[in-house]
Amino acid sequence: MKAFALFLGIALLLGSAPLTAISTAQPACAPTAPDMEGPFYKAGAPMRESTGRGFVVSGTVKSADSCRHLAGARVEWWQASPKGNYDDEHRGSMLTRNDGTYRFETDFPPPYSGRPSHIHFKVFAPGHRTLTTQLYPKAGQKDIVFDLVIARE
Repeated sequence: MKAFALFLGIALLLGSAPLTAISTAQPACAPTAPDMEGPFYKAGAPMRESTGRGFVVSGTVKSADSCRHLAGARVEWWQASPKGNYDDEHRGSMLTRNDGTYRFETDFPPPYSGRPSHIHFKVFAPGHRTLTTQLYPKAGQKDIVFDLVIARE
């Protein structure tokens, strides 16, 4: 902190740093890394809050440019059943609440064909790029928070 104050004082004294260099703007959030969609995505997943039992996924959808939550964003997910097959019972979607949060319960996704346990996600919000990503929970987890940060168009 002392070094910054010294730098700022010298810069102001020399006239090389405008006062606007001191900003209170909210920093941008790093967007969630995209990941592969895979071959099992089907558009139009039914709206629901449960696709199984025993594993709770929750989080907040945020805009990368402002870190603000996004109300009404559509979150879709799909995963393999406990038997390792993709089926319609393990596909769902929901809209985020007014505070940008979402929550659903599902079966813990099994590893299969050399792939680790994972759940696919797709997030849609007006004025933002669609995000496709995956969540990789660890064996034994009962719940996880997975925030989704999406970039503006």
